[in-house]
Amino acid sequence: MAAQADWTPFHARIHRMLRQRQLLPPQSWLLVAVSGGQDSLCLLKLLLDLQPKWHWSVAVAHCNHRWRPDADANAEYIRQLATAWQFPFYGTVAPEPCPTEAAAREWRYQVLTEIASEQNYGYVVTGHTASDRTETLLYNLMRGSGADGLQALAWQRPLASKVQLVRPLLEITRAETAAFCQQNLLQIWEDSTNHDLKFARNRIRHELIPYLQTHFNPRIESTLAQTAELLRSDVEYLEMAAEQLWQQVVIVESNQVIRLNRTLLRDAPLALQRRVIRLGLKHILSTASSFEQIEKLAALLSAPNRSQTDPFPGGAIAWVQGDWIWLGSKEAASTHS
Repeated sequence: MAAQADWTPFHARIHRMLRQRQLLPPQSWLLVAVSGGQDSLCLLKLLLDLQPKWHWSVAVAHCNHRWRPDADANAEYIRQLATAWQFPFYGTVAPEPCPTEAAAREWRYQVLTEIASEQNYGYVVTGHTASDRTETLLYNLMRGSGADGLQALAWQRPLASKVQLVRPLLEITRAETAAFCQQNLLQIWEDSTNHDLKFARNRIRHELIPYLQTHFNPRIESTLAQTAELLRSDVEYLEMAAEQLWQQVVIVESNQVIRLNRTLLRDAPLALQRRVIRLGLKHILSTASSFEQIEKLAALLSAPNRSQTDPFPGGAIAWVQGDWIWLGSKEAASTHS
């Protein structure tokens, strides 16, 4: 087992970043998600080394997805590591193997949130890095995401009323976490699924990013992570402005019907128009709205009176009545015609 590391510039960098961003306050209770890979082991060792300065209460959580033949051995390794470093350990096994990456992620965060809430840990801490942020940005870019998708992986977000998800390694690349593990003689548990090219994210990691590094920018991971950070600030501002505009232009008639003052909304910048419209569609649709759906509704801002759209998924429509765009069911349309 690795001995306590000396204080290095890498430790100082993380310590300074935590202090500047106020991500994990002193004496907080931290539940650290550990897979056994290099990123989560680097994170756990850093928290162990920084603990004397911050006085955290740290525990380890491991989620066994039952994807691999060595999944149980992987979980046992994490349990032994937590015991050796004197951290409480919480291990959970999926009732059945998760069918997709998205399903696995949803189950994992649900489990982590439940453990944190039940055991009074105020923070769930994960080892996402600048490399993950780059991969998410590229993945969402190719799926046609707007700025919200491209800003990719926030430093923190709420999981429950008293539980925050925190990602303190978003300025660190995967190459740096690997070097840290090597310097500290940490035994990395290699996840074979990380090399399975049937997953789009693995193709981005093992094929696209190396190509971009070789032919365009050797620092592409740090550069795109910085781009995501810049977009994050822009998105936060636009979300706040859109919420303020929503309060001015929208009247919620019921759970199924809203109306938007198109005269006021038409005077707003296009970016805010689209965000308010997206909030309106979120009110009546069971799935996330598409760009085409948002544009279809935006066209009513300057359409003639009594214009209407074709049905949205689920049967709702939008129609113009004077200064208002109504959004709801066909039955509501006949009621308010």
